[in-house]
Amino acid sequence: MSRKFNEDRILIATHNAGKLEEMQQLFAPFGVSVVGAAELDLPEPEETENTFVGNARIKAHAACKATGLPALADDSGIEVEALDNAPGVYTADWAETENGRDFIMAMTKTHTLLEEKSAPHPRKAHFCSTLVIAWPDGHDEVYAGKVNGTLVWPMRGKQGHGYDPMFQPDGHKITFAEMDPDEKNRISHRADAFRKLISACFDG
Repeated sequence: MSRKFNEDRILIATHNAGKLEEMQQLFAPFGVSVVGAAELDLPEPEETENTFVGNARIKAHAACKATGLPALADDSGIEVEALDNAPGVYTADWAETENGRDFIMAMTKTHTLLEEKSAPHPRKAHFCSTLVIAWPDGHDEVYAGKVNGTLVWPMRGKQGHGYDPMFQPDGHKITFAEMDPDEKNRISHRADAFRKLISACFDG
């Protein structure tokens, strides 16, 4: 039986402004106020696991312990079938530079690797998101979501973040980065995981 969420405030354990904004919109209908890790000057814990759930747990429990607030963490990434599901949990690492994350570089690297191995089209990929919600007493709940699609090149669109400009979700003719944010938030991997969390922890 999932634990119900009865608090009026939740900490989103992310320093990513795009993710925080997405979560604020998703939580708005439930009257829960959302605060981000950057706002509270929380350090980013080292993500030492090789799974989405492992890293999400690290982030959620670290933020919860530091603040005494219930905390929600997301670990997400893109898995490219022709690259043996890389970059996967290392999606953000592929974008790391000395001056912060550069996802244009990461997407270009991904495209180059696909070209080098003459990966056939359509180049299937899926975005994965694992949400972990943790309470100060150490309890947590885990919800995973996924959206399937294909990779396009060149990149298209200016909305969204991360790999959105090269990911075209199944059933659509535009990329995540060309979509209205409300539309993307309705069908995204994070929305899929979030619906499961809401159904378990908020509804009824």
